[in-house]
Amino acid sequence: MTSQAVAQVRKPVKTKKAVSKIRQPTPGAMIVGTGLAFASIILLPAVAAQIGVSATLTSALRIALMRASSRVVAGNNEGGDSIPAYLSCH
Repeated sequence: MTSQAVAQVRKPVKTKKAVSKIRQPTPGAMIVGTGLAFASIILLPAVAAQIGVSATLTSALRIALMRASSRVVAGNNEGGDSIPAYLSCH
């Protein structure tokens, strides 16, 4: 390949500074995301224990709330899995 062809194939690389500006969540999104995470970690298991919901259903609901929290903070409203690799909900 010629250098001109290589230059056309390469995509511009975003710097860490540019990426950090793009991915900054808004304060409102952080509040909603924190509320959903709090609900999945504290409130949901407590309510499920009071009404006698099975552990499997409780776990599924916790995962759904954590995914919703992640989507709100990331600003991603599309379908699919948007949980970052470093987030573990187990």
